[in-house]
Amino acid sequence: MSLDILLSRLDGVRHTGQGQWIAKCPAHADRKASLAIRELDDGRILLHDFAGCATADVLAAVDLTFSDLFPERGLDAHHHPVRRPFNARDVLRCLAYEVLVVLQIANLLLRGGALTESDHARLLLAARRFQSAEGIANE
Repeated sequence: MSLDILLSRLDGVRHTGQGQWIAKCPAHADRKASLAIRELDDGRILLHDFAGCATADVLAAVDLTFSDLFPERGLDAHHHPVRRPFNARDVLRCLAYEVLVVLQIANLLLRGGALTESDHARLLLAARRFQSAEGIANE
């Protein structure tokens, strides 16, 4: 993904240094810029919200995934596949957490509770994370 795509989806973007920007976080009602963006020399993009929003929530708010923070994979100079940005253990840990979220909401419904808008939004986020994990696994 191009850094330009990410920056175009954010408000209040300001260049703060070589390969560094700050913007309003799209995952919460940000009055002043709290989201730091940095592009590394190898093309990876780092995000940090000083207000505490998770990177996954920031990405979901601008309709992107973790894989969008990494340059397209290809072959290195020796024609070997470039290493994946995530190892399988990290992906499985993330998925295990998402399974717990889904189970908690299923348990709520099983006990006769009502699904709130927040619960629904969290289920949608879990679904997006499962889809992202599938995409990572298929790369």
